[in-house]
Amino acid sequence: MKPSSADGAWSSREFGFDPDHPTAAGHFPGNPIIPGALMLDHVLRAIGAQAPATVQVAKFLRPVRPGDRVMIRWQEQDGGVVKFECWIRERDEMVLSGTVRTPAGR
Repeated sequence: MKPSSADGAWSSREFGFDPDHPTAAGHFPGNPIIPGALMLDHVLRAIGAQAPATVQVAKFLRPVRPGDRVMIRWQEQDGGVVKFECWIRERDEMVLSGTVRTPAGR
């Protein structure tokens, strides 16, 4: 992974999608990928965002497939904004980046 994991300003959490993840059968048959909404749900849970958190920007860079392990990194910014990145460590690829606005005092 290119960003320094020693940077104390970033928090991180790793998770994986089982090779037989239920979304694989329908999204898409013969070429399964993990849906973007599911990826964003994992991001929101990782950063501990409470409703009404708002995804301001989400840039999907590469598909995430069943069987992939993803590391979410996030960094709190001013004004209740959280910057995030999702990486597939085995391939050293960023697959998703963006920002979330969280309610004040989360």
